[in-house]
Amino acid sequence: MHLILSSPFHQFKNKQKNPSSQKNIKKKESSRLDTEREREREMGMREEMEQKEEGVMATDFFWSYTDEPHASRRRQILSQYPQIKELFGPDPWAFFKITVVVSLQLWTATLLHDAGWLKMLAIAYFFGSFLNHNLFLAIHELSHNLAFSTPVYNRCLGIFANLPVGVPMSVTFQKYHLEHHRFQGVDGIDMDIPSRAETLLVTNVVAKSIWVMLQLFFYAFRPLFIKPKPPGYWEFINFSIQIALDAAVVYFWGWRSLAYLILSTFVGGGMHPMAGHFISEHYVFKPEQETYSYYGPLNFLTWHVGYHNEHHDFPRIPGSKLHKVKDIAPEYYDGLESYKSWSQVIYMYLMDRTVGPFSRMKRKVPGTAKKSE
Repeated sequence: MHLILSSPFHQFKNKQKNPSSQKNIKKKESSRLDTEREREREMGMREEMEQKEEGVMATDFFWSYTDEPHASRRRQILSQYPQIKELFGPDPWAFFKITVVVSLQLWTATLLHDAGWLKMLAIAYFFGSFLNHNLFLAIHELSHNLAFSTPVYNRCLGIFANLPVGVPMSVTFQKYHLEHHRFQGVDGIDMDIPSRAETLLVTNVVAKSIWVMLQLFFYAFRPLFIKPKPPGYWEFINFSIQIALDAAVVYFWGWRSLAYLILSTFVGGGMHPMAGHFISEHYVFKPEQETYSYYGPLNFLTWHVGYHNEHHDFPRIPGSKLHKVKDIAPEYYDGLESYKSWSQVIYMYLMDRTVGPFSRMKRKVPGTAKKSE
């Protein structure tokens, strides 16, 4: 108190007598702020637990006053297991795997040029959806440059992988997805988090069901309304090549073939087992945890994106090697909540009245993010 009330002259004298005093004051202030933030976090968690016990859907996001957990855990794991760095680098089989799936899906589309709509829908849901969702997650892999060491080659392969999806998205996806990693949960930057409009609309099981069926639309259009980015040269290339492919499909095989491709994309991103990863990755079912892994068989069809804690900890490791991270450092992951069924996650999201669009962890904009803006 004396320091606050004393004159500038006395403050200067005190600094001269004790140069470390200002540092001590700053440390105490920082400690006080950390304590207050932790208290606010605990109070927020307590409120959420009370709402959960009462069966009431959350009315605000989970707010965190600490940095996202992956950077610090990455440092800890690498200091203890430096051999994990040997897993960094591209997947040599990526090009082959993508080429096979693209070829198979385009060939299937040509076979369905005169199929009935019911048959087309059934094949799209039980077959084509798995292929297109696989390609969507291949594009996710390529956004981290995990097929080639040269970034431009990954971008070109991403545009190729985009072809059966029917809608140009690979280049734009990379722009926003890398921000999701760098600024996980940051308000107004991480476009993986539902918008305020979604939180107002999705308030019961019926609305949640519709949202799940249309979640790809929300993922696609959310950034355009919240944080639009001007399209660049590569987006123009992505758009041009995709529209040319779509036009060629319609010209040579007809509208039904193109409809099959687009149906495969959107039914596979809705009420579908593979789409469970959209919810399982970061929707908070346990208040103190914001990222969740899935250790089930569908990982083999989804570039092992289910190893999501491991992926955020080490985004430079290809999906095919993420299981090795857990094998090397099991003590960092075995204690975390995880899933074995994406279908169960969708069911939990729909039927748990306390879970909804607000069930995500958010944090305030850091100074580094403001400067980059």
